[in-house]
Amino acid sequence: MEIIVSLSIVIAVVAVLTSIVLVRRVKKQIAEMTDVLVDVKNGNGNRRILSATNELTAPLAYEINEIVVAYESRLSTVRQTEETNRQLMTSLSHDVRTPLTTLIGYLDAAHKGLVTGKDRDDYIETARRKAHDLKEYIDVLFDWFKLNSNEFALEIQSVEAAELTRNILIDWIPIFEDKQVEYDIDIPEQPVRVRLDMDSYMRIINNLIQNVIAHSHADKIKIALSKKENNMELLLADNGVGIEKEDLKHIFERLYKCDKGRSEKGSGLGLSIVHQLVEKMGGSITVESLPGKGTEFMLLFPLES
Repeated sequence: MEIIVSLSIVIAVVAVLTSIVLVRRVKKQIAEMTDVLVDVKNGNGNRRILSATNELTAPLAYEINEIVVAYESRLSTVRQTEETNRQLMTSLSHDVRTPLTTLIGYLDAAHKGLVTGKDRDDYIETARRKAHDLKEYIDVLFDWFKLNSNEFALEIQSVEAAELTRNILIDWIPIFEDKQVEYDIDIPEQPVRVRLDMDSYMRIINNLIQNVIAHSHADKIKIALSKKENNMELLLADNGVGIEKEDLKHIFERLYKCDKGRSEKGSGLGLSIVHQLVEKMGGSITVESLPGKGTEFMLLFPLES
C-alpha cells in the first residue's frame, strides 16, 4: 500500500513539474508571438513565428504566419497601387498640361490675329491635331481606370472572330494608306468561333495597331488570323525599329516606356491594357522583337468547343 502511495506521489510530482515546464514553455512561446506581432504591426512584414511541429502552440503559430503573409501580400498590392496612381498623376500632369498649354497658345495666336493667312490655317491645323492627341491619351487613361475598377465586367459571348476582325481592320486601311504603311491582311473565309468580349477584342487590336503607327516607324505591317490546334491565333507583325531585349521584358508593365527606338508620345498604358484584356478573356499574348528588324505580337484565344 505504501508503495502505491509513494508511486502516486511521484507521478503527481512529475505531472506537476511537467505542467510547470509546459506552462513556462507556452508562456515563452506566447511572449515570442506577441513580440513578432508587435514587430509586424510596426511595419516589419518579414518576421515569422518559429515553432517545432510537436509543440502545443505549433498550429497557432502556423496560422498566424499565414495571416501575416496574406496581410503583407495585400499591403504590397496597396503600395503598388499607390505608386502606380502617383506615377499616373505625374504622367497626367506632364502629358496633358504641356500639350494643352501649347494647344491654347496656338488657338490664342489665331484668335487674336497674331498670325494670318496660311500661317493661321497652319496654327489651327496644328491645334486640331494636338486636340486629337489629347483625346486619345484621355481615352487610354479612362480605359485603364475602368479596367482596374471593381465595376469592370466583360460581356463574354460566342463571336465569329474572322468577320469581326475584318470589320475592325477596314477602318484602319485608310490610315495605313495615309501613313504610307504597306499592309498584308490574311484572314480565312471560314468562320472562326471564339468566346470573346467584342469591345475588348476591338480595343486590343486597335491598341496594338496604334502602337505600331505611333512608335515603330514601320512601313510594313502584317496581320494574320488562323486556327492552331484548339486556339485562334492572331499575329500582328511590323518591320519597324524593334524593341531592345531589356525593354522587351517590361513591355506589358504599366507606364513603361521604351527609351530606345520609341518616341516620347504615349501614356505607357496601351500595351498594359492589351495584356490585361487578353488575360481576362482567357487568352495569352507574347512578343518577339529584334532591334532594327521589327516586332511580332502573337495572341491566342481558345476556340469555342
